[in-house]
Amino acid sequence: MPEHILVAVAWPYVNDEPHLGHLAGNCLPADIFARYHRLVGDHVLMVSGSDMHGTPTALRALQENVPPSTIAQRYHEIHYDAYTRMGISYDLYTTTATENHREVAQDIFHTLLRNGHLYERTIKMPWCEREERFLTDRFVEGECPHCGFPDARGDQCDNCNRTLDPIELKRIRCKRDGSTPQFRDTTHYFLKLTNFQKQLEDWIGPQEHWRPTVHNLSLGLLREGLIDRAFTRDIEYGVPVPVPGYEQKRIYVWFEALSGYLSASKEWSRSSGDPDAWKKWWHDRSARSVYFLGKDNITFHTILWPAMLMGYAGKPELNLPWDVPACEWLTIDRKKQSKSLKNAVWLRDYLTRYDPDPLRYYLAAVMPETSDSDFTWGGFHSRNNDELVGTLGNFVHRVLSLIARHFDGRVPEPAALDDADRAALAACDTALKDAAAGLSGRRFRDGLRALMELAQAGNRYVDGKAPWQTIKQDRIRTATTLWVGLNMVATLRTVSYPYIPFSSEKMHALLAEPGTVLETGWRRVEPEVGRKMPAPLALFKKLEPTIVDEEVSRMSGEGIPANS
Repeated sequence: MPEHILVAVAWPYVNDEPHLGHLAGNCLPADIFARYHRLVGDHVLMVSGSDMHGTPTALRALQENVPPSTIAQRYHEIHYDAYTRMGISYDLYTTTATENHREVAQDIFHTLLRNGHLYERTIKMPWCEREERFLTDRFVEGECPHCGFPDARGDQCDNCNRTLDPIELKRIRCKRDGSTPQFRDTTHYFLKLTNFQKQLEDWIGPQEHWRPTVHNLSLGLLREGLIDRAFTRDIEYGVPVPVPGYEQKRIYVWFEALSGYLSASKEWSRSSGDPDAWKKWWHDRSARSVYFLGKDNITFHTILWPAMLMGYAGKPELNLPWDVPACEWLTIDRKKQSKSLKNAVWLRDYLTRYDPDPLRYYLAAVMPETSDSDFTWGGFHSRNNDELVGTLGNFVHRVLSLIARHFDGRVPEPAALDDADRAALAACDTALKDAAAGLSGRRFRDGLRALMELAQAGNRYVDGKAPWQTIKQDRIRTATTLWVGLNMVATLRTVSYPYIPFSSEKMHALLAEPGTVLETGWRRVEPEVGRKMPAPLALFKKLEPTIVDEEVSRMSGEGIPANS
């Protein structure tokens, strides 16, 4: 029975070029998961968009002396272009600047207020004398009161991942000029998180299918006891607070951006021609919603967003997250990715020299699922040449070339199978089973391992059967070998689709099968005897070893694409 699965991808700030961190931590695992579930026949809705109101965007706008919307729109288009070219298969990638999103965010505000979960409180916030305004979130930094990290932001500590208010920071300073701000009174609405302490404990406790990092962090925060959080901010850029007297304030961007998962689902629904279609993912209790994000955003998706959904309390209720498979950090040569430190790989720049699938493959192989992992150009080069070219591409090309040479490019007719043939076909079924277990379980490296093990088994099978020799004495035996090999190619085509979709579609075309890989489904399809296939082509390009030093040098400052 097909399931309805919502794939919710964290919304990136749009203040700079997208780099590997955006791809490895959020987009790629979400896309792999979505593609697999589409292939098995589930009803997938994969949504995300650009966070147009984040403080990093506002900071960039001040630096360039332009409106924040100018920066946001510029980089939204850049992000969307990069993700599309990398094969990220969003059903909708939108922005938080739409009228639809404003309506949804304000509706959530009104409903939480009506249900008694928002209240007004006067608090002290940092005030910059020089700029004559309140400073919020990333406009201030200081020492984290929990872990002592010296560069915690006004909204969160990147070291211990706790959410913060600026007044909690020790040795607070203005981000822009390093001066010490004053604290002045200001009135805001607060989300009464304490209303949801017991409800969240009862919900999070049994979530044993969550990754340990996610589960333990969430339970730890609950054990410390939740505190109420400001729901509005003293800024003039973002979604307006829909009550009189708050004209110069906005809904806090994190709460507003979290509403984007629901607003994007509704926007997609309307664009699909069925305004109520979103309810199948949000109201149906059998539907599952899976949220993909980096570990710095765990709290927002396991505490704040669920509390908002609980507080919304519609009839029927909105579905809570089923899983939040947050990724750890992807470093580059053991260093944090950073533009200022000249240690980043920019997606658009990468795509000027290489195909998307080798990067998708390598990032899937080193995906930081349970601990931080490292990207190196040496590792990229090795995985491309040894695994994609030397193992997977080599096997596919061997089988197809032998069929082209000895059987006029037509699928040969097999005779009786021997034990080795049956073992090879069993390896196909094992690969489908093992890859499915990894993919459905959000263990994407396990699924990739099943793919490569089948390619290795295919090469061993062909080596053992030596069809280039048997063709001289036993054409029927050779036909059987190559027919079995073609089964393995077809299975590799299927298992590779979530990871390297462009190459998977190339394999599908080389097999001359009708339709698309997606239409074929998650199953082993026996090739039709006699079908004519096109001339074989190489699936992957071998890379020269010189690219390693070239790319390391390029990261030192060159190669960042123009902001256009």
